[in-house]
Amino acid sequence: QVQLVESGGGSVQDGGSLRLSCVASGLTYSKNTMGWFRQTPGKEREGVATIATVGREVYADFVKGRFTISRDNAKSTVYLQMNSLTPEDTAMYYCAASGIWYSSPTLRKVDFSIWGQGTQVTVSS
Repeated sequence: QVQLVESGGGSVQDGGSLRLSCVASGLTYSKNTMGWFRQTPGKEREGVATIATVGREVYADFVKGRFTISRDNAKSTVYLQMNSLTPEDTAMYYCAASGIWYSSPTLRKVDFSIWGQGTQVTVSS
């Protein structure tokens, strides 16, 4: 059974930090591009950051310089370190796996076929 389980969400103050984790099981983790997406009510799910199998990363402009994605293939885990959080970062954050190998990371949600249940991040001013 393929599964992605996120953790690390919560509530923080403006300017705070959180680290999200996502543990994958039931898939060949090292061959998947992994990513983080987020969604707020009434809006489309949007790409935040993704990391390809060879470690190449891509970030949405709105998180560049604040968020860092990383992966540990030995632990089948992908992380999202989020610093300098603002209320605009409040959303449900989803972990995703591509399901197939890509040479480059992608922020397009259509390129990801496996999704976690999400973890809520709330930033208060």
